Amino acid sequence: MKLVLSLFLPCLLLSAVPLQVVAIDAKALYKDYCSVCHGDNGDGNSHAKQGLVPPPRDFTSPSSTVELTRPRIIHAIRDGVPGTAMTGWKTRLNDDQIEALADLIRIDFMLPSTTETTTEGGQIYAAYCSVCHGDSGKGAVWATTGLSPRPADFTNPQFQTSMTRDHLIQSVSYGRPETAMTGWKKRLTDKQIETVVDFVITAFMPDFTGPVQGEEKVVSAKSTHEHSDGHDHTHADPDTELSVYMSRPPANGLQGNAVRGRDLYINNCATCHGENGDGRGPRAYFINPKPRNFLHTASRASLNRPALQRIISKGKLRTEMPAWEKVFDAQQIADVGEYVFTAFIQP
Repeated sequence: MKLVLSLFLPCLLLSAVPLQVVAIDAKALYKDYCSVCHGDNGDGNSHAKQGLVPPPRDFTSPSSTVELTRPRIIHAIRDGVPGTAMTGWKTRLNDDQIEALADLIRIDFMLPSTTETTTEGGQIYAAYCSVCHGDSGKGAVWATTGLSPRPADFTNPQFQTSMTRDHLIQSVSYGRPETAMTGWKKRLTDKQIETVVDFVITAFMPDFTGPVQGEEKVVSAKSTHEHSDGHDHTHADPDTELSVYMSRPPANGLQGNAVRGRDLYINNCATCHGENGDGRGPRAYFINPKPRNFLHTASRASLNRPALQRIISKGKLRTEMPAWEKVFDAQQIADVGEYVFTAFIQP
């Protein structure tokens, strides 16, 4: 009996000692299993990036913030992602380690999503924009090598200081002539377009300050009604805004003559812009960026008579569009603008 008690007593004493819980070092796990592809900073910039198609996930991107919930990250680590180089780690890591990795990724790498507007803008960007402009706003790998011209790099300081919010809204709404940028006005509401533009500005454009240089921005025209309370109640009507903008007369009290303007256009402008205004004149093949296509939706939504006057007069920076004010007088410029407007912009 004494022998049995002597053997049993140490077991009781050992069972009373609390087990030591070993803390999981998630950073060490990430370094050992994940960083080789996803990079030390979780941004996908690694030695493996250039050799993987599709490239490793950039956890720091806005689309990752929108798409990657905690359960989805856990599932991807545990079971892998079909069609990618992401393999499942369930045979090497236990559930606690996998969850610790998922939490590390969400806390250390992923952008915070704090407001409903930001979340909605991120969702729209991920669904419609990231395929070309990339998760980071710099341009997707395939798009920067396969599209000419390349998609806009939102992170470029020069791009940021040359933009206005209205110009970005116009580009998303109506597209950009002679580029792969299509207009989304038929797929997205005006509110959605404004939301995704604000998301792009907030997420990618810290140097966003300046107005558009050399471009006429579409200024919102608003209808105003005075009520009995003595205050103006203003509301914006998108169709009215555009029609009011496009109906503006030439600047400086001039009146253009389309008949005279046609002769000037054919003799001086058609070699680049084409006789049909489609930007495919005989010289267009040798010009980059391509001459303006006046038939494009974006041109028809932005080039009113004052805008045409100014662009014809002053030319266009970083293009082969010269300043015709050195050749034409103000009336001739108004005449060319009138012909372009009535023949191509609003035929």
